[in-house]
Amino acid sequence: MNKTDLIESVGVELKTTKAEAARLVDTVLNCIARGLKEDEKVAISGFGTFIKRNRPARKGVSPITKEVIEIKPSISCGFRASANLKEQL
Repeated sequence: MNKTDLIESVGVELKTTKAEAARLVDTVLNCIARGLKEDEKVAISGFGTFIKRNRPARKGVSPITKEVIEIKPSISCGFRASANLKEQL
């Protein structure tokens, strides 16, 4: 499922227009992003937890040249599914 499919599904479930469903989906996603930025963790009961992860600088190997390269530190996002979600899968 991609974002377009999610918007369509939300629209059908709520019996609303695609535009309204898109606004709702965008709002939820923006709130999750803002929560990660501010709190570094967003827990949604019964669904799971989004976690902000700081990845330190490290050494890697270029697959083309086989040279050792320095990989810059970065920020990534992780997700840990709740027990309820795991049961549904």
